[in-house]
Amino acid sequence: MSDWVLITGGSRGIGAATAQRCAAAGWDVAINYAQDSAAAEALAAGLHASGRRVLTLQADVADAAQVSAMFERLDAAGGRLAGLVNNAGIVAPAMRLHEMTLERWRRLLDVNVVGTLLCCQQAARRMSTARGGQGGAIVNLSSRAAEYGSAGIYVDYAATKGAVDTLTRGLGRELISEGIRVNGVRPGIIETDIHANSGMDASGASSTIPIQRLGRPEEIAEAIVWLLSDAASYTVGTMLDVAGGR
Repeated sequence: MSDWVLITGGSRGIGAATAQRCAAAGWDVAINYAQDSAAAEALAAGLHASGRRVLTLQADVADAAQVSAMFERLDAAGGRLAGLVNNAGIVAPAMRLHEMTLERWRRLLDVNVVGTLLCCQQAARRMSTARGGQGGAIVNLSSRAAEYGSAGIYVDYAATKGAVDTLTRGLGRELISEGIRVNGVRPGIIETDIHANSGMDASGASSTIPIQRLGRPEEIAEAIVWLLSDAASYTVGTMLDVAGGR
């Protein structure tokens, strides 16, 4: 039976690059998406050419019932869940704290924090050697914003990523005795549409980065796949910065 890697928010950007890299490394790939079915199906069509099995799974990760149903659909496909990449995340328009709304905060927390918790919980139930599983690896996507704080831009987003950092460290220690390695990646400023979604133009940020350029989704995918792999077998509860020195 095959080993699956489930990638949340996997239809575009870092998620799509990770799906392509996982397929190339020999995993079957489950691509979660919230709304953009066309992008997910187009990515899946390309991955089929690699000879791997591919599933597209629609679910809002902030919704516990949808997350549970998503994992059940993956179970029904056969094979075991060997890896989870918690990549799904959102930002909101750039603004200062006094302008933000409670609704905005709740949505950011629900997707970025609760969604990560829900998916980790479902994956752990399947991977845990204490529950009859065969172990596995979880990689959580954080952000360098967790340390910088994103003052005047989106401190609420930065706060959600700080929570992901803490979850990753704690869960890494909690689950390693059950054969599950949990680690995280903190990207810097990457060439994706997440900045456009916040109303920002990231093209001028290169001068603030020691390497003098934005990162590429493929560079983050390489770090994620390394953490999923046996090559990272001694890496537990660790946050890996991939940020060009920033």
